[in-house]
Amino acid sequence: MKIALCQINPTVGAINQNKKNILDSYNRALDSKADIVVFPELALIGYPPQDLLLRDRFIKNANNALEEIAQKSSVPIILGNALTEDNKLYNCAFICENGEIVSHYKKRLLPTYDVFDEDRYFSAGNEHCIVEVPIEGKNTKIGLQICEDLWDKNYSCDLAKELKELGAEIIINISASPYRVDRLLDRCELIQGKAKHNSIPYIYCNLVGAQDELIFDGQSLAYNENGELVAQGKAFEEEIVMVDLALNKPLDLNIIEREEKIYNALVLGVKDYFKKTNHSEAVIGLSGGIDSSLTASIAVDALGKDNVYGVSMPSKFSSEHSKDDAKQLSKNLGIDYRTISIESIVSSFEQSLKPSYNGSDVGVAEENIQARARGSIIMALSNKFNWLVLSTGNKTELAMGYCTLYGDMNGGLAVISDLSKTDVYALSNWVNKNAGFERIPISSIEKPPSAELRPDQVDPFDYNVVSPLVSSLIDDEKSPSELIKEGVDPELVKDISNRIRINEYKRRQAAPGLRVTSKAFGMGRRVPIINQYDELKHD
Repeated sequence: MKIALCQINPTVGAINQNKKNILDSYNRALDSKADIVVFPELALIGYPPQDLLLRDRFIKNANNALEEIAQKSSVPIILGNALTEDNKLYNCAFICENGEIVSHYKKRLLPTYDVFDEDRYFSAGNEHCIVEVPIEGKNTKIGLQICEDLWDKNYSCDLAKELKELGAEIIINISASPYRVDRLLDRCELIQGKAKHNSIPYIYCNLVGAQDELIFDGQSLAYNENGELVAQGKAFEEEIVMVDLALNKPLDLNIIEREEKIYNALVLGVKDYFKKTNHSEAVIGLSGGIDSSLTASIAVDALGKDNVYGVSMPSKFSSEHSKDDAKQLSKNLGIDYRTISIESIVSSFEQSLKPSYNGSDVGVAEENIQARARGSIIMALSNKFNWLVLSTGNKTELAMGYCTLYGDMNGGLAVISDLSKTDVYALSNWVNKNAGFERIPISSIEKPPSAELRPDQVDPFDYNVVSPLVSSLIDDEKSPSELIKEGVDPELVKDISNRIRINEYKRRQAAPGLRVTSKAFGMGRRVPIINQYDELKHD
């Protein structure tokens, strides 16, 4: 039995394009003598479609496309689409064969956590689905699941066991599972356990590509009845994975180095964001620092060097080494590089504001004029040439509000907003190691971080201390009290947790950021702006 797992890259709402991609992949799978062809969850409409699901015409168009696919089917095809039935909407797996839709399965478990809010749109199914598929002269009973059905331990049920008891000989799960660090290992552990404990092959077909903040990694999997891995799809690439349970030999899980995997995820995130929003060129403000350097490297690998523009915007406080680093980075990457001084612009602002400032001491407000002058210049270039601005702030800085609204926060996409400062350093070193030379100038990596908004300024944080602390509070969702009990300085914990709380309003106005961790700022983290709860005062 040859099962083709088509981990494709659909675009939300591009129904005709997705239909064509499905049919092209289906025909290629047939050329490879596949007995059954499998596509990911909601492959026809893209994932997540969000409020497009509330539009009747959208659902109707998707159903019409499904009918067209069914009419062109010969060997069985399994793919995801939405279904309206009795005034309810369901997330379904459809089985098409010999020119018609022969059956469908309604997703049982609907995730409502982190980035998922499926019960906003879908009703949950309440029945298992086992389809008999004629393969090699005999009927094979296939039990169907959709994504979250695999994670049934969170719902106190065992759907795989139930399918086995109902006579299923193989389980096929179609999925749209977003990437995050270590997600592959989580999936493998669950699938291996299901296969081994129930003595049943478990086949998992995952989506690939990026949609807004989410990145889907593919890496489709197949485990035999002994819980042995027999097939694994590529990471972050479209691919047809051929699985023959009778012939495929057990293999070791291919685990890519952490930094390489995160970097490749971000490259795909940028590439798809541009392609799917009909943009082709990016502009980045280059300070000579590590954040903008890493962002530029990712952009070049995603878009090509001819489609990336670097802009240095020095002030009177900009050091020569920072300007040199920005220039060297641009040379290393082969991108267009230009310099636009902000000194006269800043001076004009300062003179205009002087009467209103009324002789007050120079402080943060004056410093931020520089950041906002740069923000205006970069947006002017974007407006003029249709270049999409890539903002360069990292997660640690965004958490603490160490960024300027309408200045360095400007942008259409925040590439590294889910990377801690620690990870920024790790990925930058990996970039150079992978390139075999200092693609990112070593001085950008080694020099003390600085916004260079005043003489001899350096960032007011020890990132070796602050970055892990922010990760504990955000990614690990540890409470301030827990961290203090673990021995972290109470005053530091109080300061950082307060900074995170009071700067929510800034993050609400940030560009959408690519998600690579378990808890990113954005759609998966919903904290009120007006928030006066201080855990340490209520302990």
